Amino acid sequence: MNIPTPQRYSTMLGGRELILETGKYAKQVSGSITARYGDTLVLVTAHMSDNPTSNDFLPLAVEYEERHYAIGRIPGSFQRRESRPGTQAILNARITDRQIRPLFPEGLRNEIQIIITVLSADRENDPAIVAAIATSAAISISNIPWDGPAACASIGYKDGQYIMNPHMKDLFDRTSQLELTVAISKDALLMVEASSDELSEETMVGAIEFAQHELAPVIALIEQMQREIGQPKAAFEPVTKLAQDDLALVEQKARAGGLREALLTPAKQERSDNLKKVRDGIIANLVPDAEAEGAKDRINSLKEAFNEAEYKELRRLVLEENIRADLRKPTDIRPIWIETGVIPKAHGSAIFTRGETQVLSVSTLGVTKDNRLVDDLSLESYETFMLHYNFAPFSTGEVKRMRGTSRRELGHGNLAKRALERIVPDQKDFPYVIRVVAETLESNGSSSMATVCGSSLSLMDAGVPLKKPIAGIAMGLVKEGDNYKILSDILGAEDHLGDMDFKVTGSREGITALQMDIKIKGITSEIMRNALQQAKEGRLHILEIMDQALSTPRSELNKNAPRIVQISIPTDKIGTVIGPGGKQIRELEAYGAQIEIGEDGTIKIFSSDGEAAEKVRSAIEGMTKGVEVGGIYEGKVAKLMDFGAFINLIPGSDGLLHISQISETRIEKVSDALKEGDRITVKVVGIDGRGKIDLVRPELEGKVAPRKPKEDRPRGSFDRDRGGDRSFDRGGDRGGRSSDRGSDRPRPTGDRPRGDRGNDRPRFDKPQFDKPSFDKPKRDDDLSQYEDKGDKE
Repeated sequence: MNIPTPQRYSTMLGGRELILETGKYAKQVSGSITARYGDTLVLVTAHMSDNPTSNDFLPLAVEYEERHYAIGRIPGSFQRRESRPGTQAILNARITDRQIRPLFPEGLRNEIQIIITVLSADRENDPAIVAAIATSAAISISNIPWDGPAACASIGYKDGQYIMNPHMKDLFDRTSQLELTVAISKDALLMVEASSDELSEETMVGAIEFAQHELAPVIALIEQMQREIGQPKAAFEPVTKLAQDDLALVEQKARAGGLREALLTPAKQERSDNLKKVRDGIIANLVPDAEAEGAKDRINSLKEAFNEAEYKELRRLVLEENIRADLRKPTDIRPIWIETGVIPKAHGSAIFTRGETQVLSVSTLGVTKDNRLVDDLSLESYETFMLHYNFAPFSTGEVKRMRGTSRRELGHGNLAKRALERIVPDQKDFPYVIRVVAETLESNGSSSMATVCGSSLSLMDAGVPLKKPIAGIAMGLVKEGDNYKILSDILGAEDHLGDMDFKVTGSREGITALQMDIKIKGITSEIMRNALQQAKEGRLHILEIMDQALSTPRSELNKNAPRIVQISIPTDKIGTVIGPGGKQIRELEAYGAQIEIGEDGTIKIFSSDGEAAEKVRSAIEGMTKGVEVGGIYEGKVAKLMDFGAFINLIPGSDGLLHISQISETRIEKVSDALKEGDRITVKVVGIDGRGKIDLVRPELEGKVAPRKPKEDRPRGSFDRDRGGDRSFDRGGDRGGRSSDRGSDRPRPTGDRPRGDRGNDRPRFDKPQFDKPSFDKPKRDDDLSQYEDKGDKE
């Protein structure tokens, strides 16, 4: 069998070669492409069913499959195989979906399936970008009707320069001020998603224009492939239930029956009820007998015609009368009200309500073990800031089955997270794991932007030191030919019947996140620039109202939040803190704290009791710095003696608390006041030359005379209470020997020569037995007998 020869096309993109191949793998589908960029390799297949479905929407499915062999690893799951797509895989699938969906022709209802399989990931070049380009190529050379091609890129920004497809590590380490994903067609902008360090609106537009210029060769390459190897596009009949005669008739009757007045009803439910009355009145007039033969199909056609009439009338009101469904002007923001601290046991909470959209955001502060391992094909990391968005059916007044987290919920949550993550404090400054949960309670337009506003307030309510408050706003577009209107803070109906959903978040200084989806073939840079400027005005208005509720983070953490104390120690002292078999850690945690030690010597102490955390911190600092005179320690009574108690200050260092320093009143026995295992606070008042440590109780210092350290006492002295001052001066008039041996000293008589000791005197030999020795009486405060015998536990 002959090995097939693939058709190979390539171009340069961002200084690296992009290679597209077809004709070798997966040849039984209509379109199959492998794309290689660096050592990232992606296979994309595109296929369409032969017959249309009965759906009233395009049944497009984009599946993004990650394989751990792509990075040379075996999955960590119990079955050791990949399961359902992870969060990042779903977000990557959405990027491709949002790029290609606007370019399918109206009325196409055949099922279309795009399957992306990541075969190799070099962790430098983002597979999501490569997959989006490969998908465009696969659809372009297939028989699937499509108005492409399109192309996608990631744009970074550093030192005033735009960067095409920056390395993933630059994005991960935030050395780039911008992380922009943008998709374009030959003439227009299709999709935008971004997070940034409060960049200006003009900088964002510049990044998009840079992408359009740099992606032009990729568009040209795919057009070349389409000309040379592309299949003829399949013919199809646009599926529609709408008869043109019905449309004209319904439009006429709807205008006469009060369609305009029904649309211009501020409240969502009341507007829906009014529109239903107009529609049902028209149908009842045109189909008197709903049970007659063919009546059901006729009713469905009339309903479709009424929906089209509603769509046209709403757009006419905006473009011609400059008025919206809830009677606002295009730039007006709905009324806003806010509450903070609404959940008693939560660490932080806020309700943000804008019109008929309401979100409850709740913040929880956790410890390091609460972080999330990111186990996908990107750079391995631990997620310490999480934002989860929930959208229950009751928020739209509906009854639906709850099937777990949807792709839409993941996408909205990710957008809100990207809006806030760059203003959340760094771990080294605020060592908490943070989770925010946004519960959508009501929804009539842009619950994701309400999530951003509510979550910013919730974090500040918890005492998280956010760098700045962040607000978000959703912008819409109604465009007919060259005539267009940009709408601020869009309603659900304006999202559904409009041409664009453009979300912008940021502070007063600049943009932190963007997301744009469109339903038309694309928009120009001029529309984007105007939309960003109008969004800025709306964002500043919202921030002013947020400031009235809570302008800065709480000065202290919520009382329910755990306290974290963070210190650093030399790495060679880590073993000292841990102790043999973890014994020392366990003793420290007995204070009521949890301790985590990093390989770099960073120690995090977690406790619901701030005082307990401080005690552990003090103990650890004592272990690593050693005992110092003047230091105050929380020690453990290690052993009781008649004359005092030995207190374990740090591992390997015990001090003596003399019986006289235990209590302000005299006690007969140490055990009257202390028992082994007690923890007491002591102060070091002296360390002698042999390392012996004298202690006092800080609260008794100055009230009870301290015992002097041994080396401070004169040789031969005794305590005053054991005989007073007993001087050992034996000279002078006490008859003792004097060093004065002057000539006035009485001399022996006789004529014995000087120096003659009298040989006739009896002589005695030196005794042959040892001189008796007697133990020197020990003083109560002489501790030499206990040297190195203390209980070191």
